[in-house]
Amino acid sequence: MSNKKDKACPCGQPSFDKCCGRFITGGQIPATADLLMRSRYSAFALRDEAYLRATWFPDTLPEEELTSETDVKWIGLDIKKHQHVAGSDKATVEFVARFKVAGRAHRLHEISNFVRQADAAGQMRWYYVDGSFPED
Repeated sequence: MSNKKDKACPCGQPSFDKCCGRFITGGQIPATADLLMRSRYSAFALRDEAYLRATWFPDTLPEEELTSETDVKWIGLDIKKHQHVAGSDKATVEFVARFKVAGRAHRLHEISNFVRQADAAGQMRWYYVDGSFPED
């Protein structure tokens, strides 16, 4: 017998609730930049605009809608490398995200920059800042 709680996480892990769901629903804060990266990928797959905006560093947050591309189907995530120097408030995550547009497969290879700082309530959390594309 299957129920909603048994569904796989868009990031590729077996359980959405035990993986990215606990962050997207606000129950927990991702402790590392790679966990935030996974949850942001899942939020893109689920078209969760609010979570994406809340986890984007305010100084680099675009004004336009982040989930407006309705023809994109996210199909897989591979985290290549996570770098965080102990005691530092900066980290990078290299990943490849696979997606389809009109049935055609594409890949996004990015090295994302993250920063950890206190939110409005004083809770330390990671934010996505920006990214570069190593193949450009």
